[in-house]
Amino acid sequence: MKSNVGGIDRAVRITAGVVLLALTATGVIGAWGWLGVVPLATGLSGWCPAYLPFGLSTCKTR
Repeated sequence: MKSNVGGIDRAVRITAGVVLLALTATGVIGAWGWLGVVPLATGLSGWCPAYLPFGLSTCKTR
């Protein structure tokens, strides 16, 4: 797997994932907040499978 998620994209994904999970754990939002696992996982891994079919990448080109 080649990394296709850049620095700013990763930071936004990790932040959004943590916020959603925290809001769900504290009962502020419903069970749909557990979807925060997805952006958290893609942010931590640096790879997003949804980018593949479209050939997208937010990584800087070398």
